[in-house]
Amino acid sequence: MMIRKGILHILDFNSGVCILSQEELDFSRGEVDIFLEKHIERAQNDSASQTGIFYESSPFKLRLQQYRSEQMEFASFTAEVANTLYEGLSGSEETASVDLVVVDYTDNDIPYVAVLLLGHKTAYTHEVNRTDGRISNQLIRHFAILPNVTQKIESYAVIRCDDLSIRLFDKKRIIDGQEVFVLADRVLQCTTQISAKDAIKKVNQTVGKVAKEYGANSAVALSKAKSYIMENAAVSDGFSPVALGKEVFSDSREMQQAFETQVAEEKLPVDVKVEKQVAVKTGKNHKIKTDTGIEVIFPAAYFENQEYIEFVNNPNGTISIEIKNIGKITDK
Repeated sequence: MMIRKGILHILDFNSGVCILSQEELDFSRGEVDIFLEKHIERAQNDSASQTGIFYESSPFKLRLQQYRSEQMEFASFTAEVANTLYEGLSGSEETASVDLVVVDYTDNDIPYVAVLLLGHKTAYTHEVNRTDGRISNQLIRHFAILPNVTQKIESYAVIRCDDLSIRLFDKKRIIDGQEVFVLADRVLQCTTQISAKDAIKKVNQTVGKVAKEYGANSAVALSKAKSYIMENAAVSDGFSPVALGKEVFSDSREMQQAFETQVAEEKLPVDVKVEKQVAVKTGKNHKIKTDTGIEVIFPAAYFENQEYIEFVNNPNGTISIEIKNIGKITDK
């Protein structure tokens, strides 16, 4: 990653002012690069991020194109973004002050612009005073602490400049009595599609719901779903929820149809884009909890191999779980 430009604007709702910077960030100090790179990397790899497409009438898209074609200065472009964001957040019922950082960078020779909202947090620090030659160290509250590089920021958008594709994450806010995603609805003015993380969660919930409704073992069904997602990631960058349902409920056309109906009602996309590392992380292990309070975590793939674990439906309606071929037990 190579950062070309960056600028910080302060949206101070405590004082009621939007402080626009006329100068770009100073990258002669290495810690500034590191701070922004870490947050951008987290944003690019966040499985909870949504994808979006600009509306044709989007002012942000027009200003971005003007900036990219050198018809507009970086400071002017970002100042308009800051003003739009400030106006959008002003009507929020719970508005906290934020720093808006806009970064122009390249990654693998692909140009990007990142819009990062760094929420202010209150923390304590020390202050050193010297009076009449005497040093007095005191504790004070600082009201504008920014997120550490290990923390996820509350809102961001990463725009790929060559094809104008968008990755974004934002929290829902109540603005003028309406639920609004301020980045997508007010600043970028773009469509949004469910994140890979949320899509997988909804698919798994639907699998479990259908299995329970038809008296099937939901734990087995969920394990099959997770295995399908993980195995599919080895040959594709996404999966079809309908195809997953056909595989998981291959023994029952009725359950397949019920699953497809639920998927349509949830308005899940025809194809869910999932990066390989996300699919592997999601599908690697499966956790179940019994009504007796026992929790078991095991590789999802083991459901297909009764040499390691087997679920037995007892005549009295209960379920027994048999764990096999254990060579060693370790206390944790």
